[in-house]
Amino acid sequence: MAKYGTIVTATVTDENEKEYFVQVDGVTFALNKEDVDETLVRGNQVEGMIYETRNGKKVIQTELPDIRPEYYGWGTVVQARKDLGVFVDIGLKDKEVVVSLDDLPALSHLWPKKEGRLFLTYTVDERNRFWGKMADEEVMRQQFKKAPTDAMNQNVTATVYRVKQAGSLCITTEGYSAFLHESERQTEPRLGEVLEARVIGVRQDGGINISLKPRAHEAIDDDAGLIQAILMKAPGHFLPLHDKSDPEQIIQQLGISKGQFKRAVGQLLKKKLIRQVKGEGIYLNDEATSAGV
Repeated sequence: MAKYGTIVTATVTDENEKEYFVQVDGVTFALNKEDVDETLVRGNQVEGMIYETRNGKKVIQTELPDIRPEYYGWGTVVQARKDLGVFVDIGLKDKEVVVSLDDLPALSHLWPKKEGRLFLTYTVDERNRFWGKMADEEVMRQQFKKAPTDAMNQNVTATVYRVKQAGSLCITTEGYSAFLHESERQTEPRLGEVLEARVIGVRQDGGINISLKPRAHEAIDDDAGLIQAILMKAPGHFLPLHDKSDPEQIIQQLGISKGQFKRAVGQLLKKKLIRQVKGEGIYLNDEATSAGV
């Protein structure tokens, strides 16, 4: 009997309104007619992958998934069971593979949650159970592309493919190897979590270092961010506005009320992003100028 999860050639033996029935080594499998482009008759041969659905039905799928034994791809987590592991959709209808809890982080709060992404293949054991096998470092290295030297400070989308004590190993949508150090996050992301990050370093090996912490102007509210952005472009990084300025002048220059202006200036002062000269105006600090926006 051919092993489940393998690609076989089967012979059509019967049909009903919704399905064809095919045989492989004397065992019958169902083939959904909606998945076949042509009309089949008894004796025709079809090629596909055989397996049992989650309900134990023997089926053959002619549209082959990208992920199959020794072929890696991105699967989507559909469920987690703390006594078993996580169930991952790899493109088989009514069938998931299981990534064993033995292959997941020791801390269950770092396990992938629903809709998480795992780069994996799968194996089939002697009991025809499908086990997901996540890519090791050698396989991941084959996926990487070198990041350009001008990637610094760009926004990237990255998926965590391995969690480490010092940080998270990720791969971006462009294929860059990305490292998130524990100091550049508020909370530790889960395995399989998709992150929106920014590049804080481009390494000599072509990988990047990323951060989940906001840029200085993103860590403050909109009004303060507006003032900081205006200061960045103003001559001498200076604005001739202060707490004695006419409210109409503030509205005309910034489009916000005097109360909003004073609160925003207070926030920027607290974060040491600006300095204030009494009766003259506000200056952007040198550190904020070099941080970028």
